[in-house]
Amino acid sequence: MDRTIITAAIGTPRAEYLSALEQGKVLHFPTLPFATSTEEQRWLDPALVATARKNLSLSPTTGILDGIEPEHPAYPVLQGLTQRYAQHAAQWAHTLFPAYRAHLRAQPTSLRLHRVETRHSSWRKDDSRLHVDAFPSRPNHGQRILRIFMNIHPHTQPRVWRVGDAFEAVARHFLPRLPRQWPASAWLQHRLRITKNRRSRYDHIMLGLHDAMKADLRYQRECPQQQIDFQPGAGWICFSDQATHAVMSGQFMLEQTFFLPVDAMVEPEHAPLAVLQRLTGQRLI
Repeated sequence: MDRTIITAAIGTPRAEYLSALEQGKVLHFPTLPFATSTEEQRWLDPALVATARKNLSLSPTTGILDGIEPEHPAYPVLQGLTQRYAQHAAQWAHTLFPAYRAHLRAQPTSLRLHRVETRHSSWRKDDSRLHVDAFPSRPNHGQRILRIFMNIHPHTQPRVWRVGDAFEAVARHFLPRLPRQWPASAWLQHRLRITKNRRSRYDHIMLGLHDAMKADLRYQRECPQQQIDFQPGAGWICFSDQATHAVMSGQFMLEQTFFLPVDAMVEPEHAPLAVLQRLTGQRLI
């Protein structure tokens, strides 16, 4: 198995960082220039998150922090923390990957307060199983999903990940068993408001890969993979639609998502869209 985790540092852009990122590697930053205050740490409490929500989520357009009552005294503190992280993450992305500067589109910023080990969900939502990210209700038609994570645990608890095999190897393994997309299903799902727009063949395949990986427990045990502990203060960046990953343990994390068009990549032939079109011999969007 090729080395999938690359140790990096915030600073001047380096071509090897961008190349590694576009090939599906995870960039690991042992320290990031971002600190939480004593007041912010005081309010890192999973009990603040609304029952129906997994995380707190900051809108990039309105600045509203969803998942907590606006009247709660913790609201302005956690809103400020999350907004400050969103600003730092955008600055890091622009510094590390200047070729993306004009093309990155910020998505909601997530503050994750729950302990990973205590979350209970269906197998499809079980992120302790290796997977690639795909959105059931938000088809993205091949856009890249760039994510910047940071462990903000105030003590010594790491965020533990498993990182799996290369995307093309995963696709070759699971493509033959994926169900076909039935004619008119994308139209019907959109009409019934199951999806926010029509699901392309690409999105159908990506959801199929996501589900097939999580459902195959033998694959989860036996596929090439490695574990990494992201210590408090550390950050990591990957294209989560390409880097196969699973979160095993940890608590208190910030995460910023960006969308990036495939044609804004330096090496677009590595994009999942390009790989899947080559393997299937079909145009998927």
